[in-house]
Amino acid sequence: EKSTRRDSHMPSRVYDCLDPQGRKEGIEAATNAVRAGQCVVIPTDTVYGIGADAFNPDACAKLLATKRRGPDMPVPVLVGSWTTIQGLVREFTDTAKTLVEAFWPGGLSIVVPEAPSLPWNLGDTRGTVLLRMPLQPVAIELLRETGPMAVSSANISGEAPPVTALGARNQFGEAVQVYLDGGKAEVGEPSTIIDISGPSPIILREGAISPERIGGVLGMTPEQLRRKDR
Repeated sequence: EKSTRRDSHMPSRVYDCLDPQGRKEGIEAATNAVRAGQCVVIPTDTVYGIGADAFNPDACAKLLATKRRGPDMPVPVLVGSWTTIQGLVREFTDTAKTLVEAFWPGGLSIVVPEAPSLPWNLGDTRGTVLLRMPLQPVAIELLRETGPMAVSSANISGEAPPVTALGARNQFGEAVQVYLDGGKAEVGEPSTIIDISGPSPIILREGAISPERIGGVLGMTPEQLRRKDR
């Protein structure tokens, strides 16, 4: 049974970021919300995401609670520039540099050993962090205002990830105050995840970027990238 009590905060709002004024107001509202420890829904190139300040553990916990997901699946971190990654990783390796230069911004998430002593709690990360730079101008503009954001697909756990702001709002409703509508997500499928924290790169999830393309820049075959038994 739904409570009739009105929350003290404002009702949720969708900002049309395809309109210049809507985009300006939306980025400002989302930036303020993130800085206040709230979750926001943002467009990315792959699917819509729910995001929060990566360095605010309470906000990241709120993100997981909104998705109804446990900490066993760590939340990815989105960045707004190539240079941001260098402060978040223990070592910016040649492999990381090669992948970033080839596929960022774009649909490749990279698992790397995190820099020690970063004040975040993204779930059971086991000393690694999943990083991506999205190919989406509204997302990048917001990330350059807020800094790194913890961002997961904007769906209740077990439901389909939405490719529109309305699809996200249908799932989260008033649980999120700010929705940035940047049009339909171009790729429409989640990013590919590659783990380069171990001795050899391994693809953990196939998605927007094919193993053939990744293998092409790393000098590896798709079969080598898929092997989990190493």
